[in-house]
Amino acid sequence: MRTGWPILFTPMYFIAIWASHFPNGGWSRSWPPVLPNFPLTHLWFIYVLLELYVVVLLLRGAFVWLDASGRWRAVIDRVFAGIMKSPLAPLVLAIPIGAAFCLDQRWINVTGVRTPDQSLVTNAQAWIGFGTAFAIGWLLHRQIDLLRLIERRWLPHLLLAITLILIRFVLVGAMTSAPGALKLPFGFATLRLVSVILYAPAIWISTFAVIGLALRFMSGFSPTWRYLADASYWVYLIHLPIVMALQVALSQLDWPGLIKFGVLLVVALPPMLASYHLLVRFTFIGVVLNGRRAEKHLLPQGGIATA
Repeated sequence: MRTGWPILFTPMYFIAIWASHFPNGGWSRSWPPVLPNFPLTHLWFIYVLLELYVVVLLLRGAFVWLDASGRWRAVIDRVFAGIMKSPLAPLVLAIPIGAAFCLDQRWINVTGVRTPDQSLVTNAQAWIGFGTAFAIGWLLHRQIDLLRLIERRWLPHLLLAITLILIRFVLVGAMTSAPGALKLPFGFATLRLVSVILYAPAIWISTFAVIGLALRFMSGFSPTWRYLADASYWVYLIHLPIVMALQVALSQLDWPGLIKFGVLLVVALPPMLASYHLLVRFTFIGVVLNGRRAEKHLLPQGGIATA
């Protein structure tokens, strides 16, 4: 991250200066930032992930040391399996982030989890939301068969996720409308509480729906999907300056938003994937980002082995 941030931030900074020449464009913040304020941009994801790695590895080391017999780890696995086997699992898993939303008086439905992209000190809401997701992934990896439950429930999760997303659009309109523009039979605080009750479970229901869909319909090997999966990390890293430059250019055109969005995708994706293929996939950068790729060797019997 220390290597990638200046490489990515430099073009973004100059793009912001370019944007400032247009009406309502550019950055209003000063430079350099005063620590702990720091523009992590989209790399906040990696920053928080590294923090979670440290915490979880320390906790794991403590558990291994204090629970040498593995008894308490087995209890945790059984409790987690019991939660996941229940159809109410998304509601239980939503309790931590739901509580974090309630305790944040600035939170409204439209904001989601507050991303820690402007400070080196990660906010509590991000720790709780993303930390819970990391922990659930860790526990699922300890009992990989539990993924079959998520796969079998893909349809009800998908239907419920779509329903909650549609309700969310209605609540967003209600919570962001001008005062007095929407007559409510109850107060804003009640509307905010209803949003929390629906939004927090929607996070996990939508997550399970996507995982279930992938397991049900995309678990077979596909060279195309595997290539795109390999390229996704690189595309995530480099996309922001490219997208920013295109947004500035398209901002001067009086086109519908959906047309601009389509043009942005069509123009941005080819150079991203081309740069991955030419600069990353077969170079040391690819090894750093994705690890060493398995090499195929033909066996005497005609099969293929990987090493």
